Amino acid sequence: MAIITKITTQQKNTDRFNIFMDYGKGKGEEFAFSVDSDVLIKFQLKKGMELDDFSFVEIQYQDDIRKAYNKAIHYLARRMRSEKEIKDYLFSKEIDEPVINEILHKLISLRYINDEEFALAYVRTQANTTDKGPNVIKKELKEKGIAEGILNQSLEEFPLEQQIEKATKISVKFFDKQAKDSLKIQKQKLENLLLRKGYSYEVINIAVNETYINNEADEEMEAIRFQAEKAHRKFNKFSGFEYEQKMKQALYRKGFPIELIETYLSQKEKS
Repeated sequence: MAIITKITTQQKNTDRFNIFMDYGKGKGEEFAFSVDSDVLIKFQLKKGMELDDFSFVEIQYQDDIRKAYNKAIHYLARRMRSEKEIKDYLFSKEIDEPVINEILHKLISLRYINDEEFALAYVRTQANTTDKGPNVIKKELKEKGIAEGILNQSLEEFPLEQQIEKATKISVKFFDKQAKDSLKIQKQKLENLLLRKGYSYEVINIAVNETYINNEADEEMEAIRFQAEKAHRKFNKFSGFEYEQKMKQALYRKGFPIELIETYLSQKEKS
């Protein structure tokens, strides 16, 4: 049976201790293993203590748990995490599953991880600090392992009124930047943008139509002038009926209504 001959504090980590032992094979004192201070205290390790094979296994297992626990706490210190995020992180550190399960049980019992609180905080943060809609937020929470019931409850923190307000702000900014396209094309692009950001069709229709109405008339005429100048540079080698038809086709493909196209060409012919 091996006997502990010496215990020293590690220089770079004073919370860990090196254990030296004599295995009775004539080799004298040898470094055996290192343990966390909590494990040292738990097993009351001291000079002269005898350890059998079972004790070795149990001490190493408890020390693995302690090291993994410290990693998890350090990971949690940066921000709140879901249970799945902690599990995936510990797996990435090549920690065995039985140890991970012990860590998760301890963290949950201490309320260091709580998927309900995590989901509520995540929805609030995303709703207040980003342009993401509820569908994208829901997808992200699913990827973080949040259960469907918790997920749907947490999304109540992002009410319909707030969704419409955020989608409308996105719409206003979008229309300001896309004034050189026809309103039809702008509307299509904006709807696709809001879908990608995770807003529902109900919210998109309200936000887009409200902003769209305020951007018609003058901006549509400005846009058709811009697109018509580009088309004219392409078709100015044609004249008469052929030129007019090519201009109409080009502007119609850009999303302008035929009435506006004819109005513009009529004004251009008179000028």
